[in-house]
Amino acid sequence: MSARTLYALAADGLLVLHFLFVLFVVFSLVFVLAGKPLGWQWVRNPWFRAAHLLAIAIVVLQSWLGLICPLTIWEMDLRALAGDAVYETPFIIHWVDRLLYYQAPLWVFALCYTLFGALVVLSWWLVPPRPFRR
Repeated sequence: MSARTLYALAADGLLVLHFLFVLFVVFSLVFVLAGKPLGWQWVRNPWFRAAHLLAIAIVVLQSWLGLICPLTIWEMDLRALAGDAVYETPFIIHWVDRLLYYQAPLWVFALCYTLFGALVVLSWWLVPPRPFRR
């Protein structure tokens, strides 16, 4: 297997990891909010909730600072090493554009991330996690 092929596989792996991260951030909130009326106790797990809050906090902070996600940077670097085309925009903008044909300024995405992050924080009040145990 050539080095270019390995770089391409690693880039694809990072793309999958990035996609799973996005799914975790989005669907964790859905599960938390649905879990309250459905009586799912696992959504009150403090480690799960802290991981979810940290994940969206990182996304919001990156967007406020105008930073591109490190996963996107690493994927683009690997694709360049593999001789593949790279994104000209951050990951989420690239895929939103590709999937929905929608373009917006970076501040729109920052606002959306911030509002979503506020919903995650609100979910701590609506569906409080259990306390951490020693």
